[in-house]
Amino acid sequence: MDNSTIVTGTTPQQLTENIIEGVKKELQLLKEHYQPKEPEQWLSRQQTAKLLKISLVCLHDWVNKGILKAYKMGNRTYFNQKEIEEVLFNSNKSEK
Repeated sequence: MDNSTIVTGTTPQQLTENIIEGVKKELQLLKEHYQPKEPEQWLSRQQTAKLLKISLVCLHDWVNKGILKAYKMGNRTYFNQKEIEEVLFNSNKSEK
């Protein structure tokens, strides 16, 4: 039994391009699915204040106002760096 396939209506160049495009799409899907996620970066109060160039008092005030979200772990307070970056990037958008 012959396992050959006959393709009509397409040139060898078109067939090659279609195969390459299909492989690229599958590789992209695999990359998105299996790509390791960046680990969460947690900053202390001092690191957060230094990053934002504000005082600890101001940082405490921002937490009380709900500008930043603080996370307690034991008797320590930490801030998620991605959340800080989101607040910074979204602070330039004015409400209309």
